[in-house]
Amino acid sequence: MATFRIHQEGRRLLLSLAAGLILLNLAIFWTSAGASPPSKTWTIISFGLLIVSVVFFLLALQFFRNPVRKIAQADNRIIYAPADGKVVVIEETKEQEYFQDQRRQLSIFMSPLNVHVNRNPVGGQVEYSVYHPGKYLVAWHPKSSELNERTTVVYDTGQEKILMRQIAGALARRIINYLKQGQSVEQGEDMGFIKFGSRVDLFLPLDAEILVEIGQQVRGNETVLARLS
Repeated sequence: MATFRIHQEGRRLLLSLAAGLILLNLAIFWTSAGASPPSKTWTIISFGLLIVSVVFFLLALQFFRNPVRKIAQADNRIIYAPADGKVVVIEETKEQEYFQDQRRQLSIFMSPLNVHVNRNPVGGQVEYSVYHPGKYLVAWHPKSSELNERTTVVYDTGQEKILMRQIAGALARRIINYLKQGQSVEQGEDMGFIKFGSRVDLFLPLDAEILVEIGQQVRGNETVLARLS
């Protein structure tokens, strides 16, 4: 059972949002209460704003949730989903940035309603970690992997090298990546966060056994995406 908690990237924003909404609602309430004679219109506006404020805050709260999920078994031959979302790409393609050879690409699209924490799909050493500024095409656009704001991380497990790319979507304007080159990481640990709609690409060896299919919903640290030979 996943434990609910708020991601560190959202705590300050949520506090500021709560304070702003409380002040706005108090201002409208005082205006309504001070109306002479009492105005039914102001009462409706005050009540409506309160409902909208609560719903808006709950949506922001769920966006920054960071459920605690432990992987079932630490094994670098097993590729766990690094994010929640829907599988939108499974194909053989040439990875242009690092490997410059044919790889098996698997992409996960995260809607604004998904958990936006990103986790390490494998453990090992971070061999490569680079941020690229770029455009903000919709995350499912074929060129978003090459043109959008993104970060690229290569994990060296000691047996294989796995590339993971965080890609900003049309709404996202900030990608968080905590990993540094040379850092040792554990499978399943938080590695970053992408704000609003976005996408994660994995580039695996060609002989990786893919265990999911297009359109499937996956959950970070729980769904096994692939198995390496």
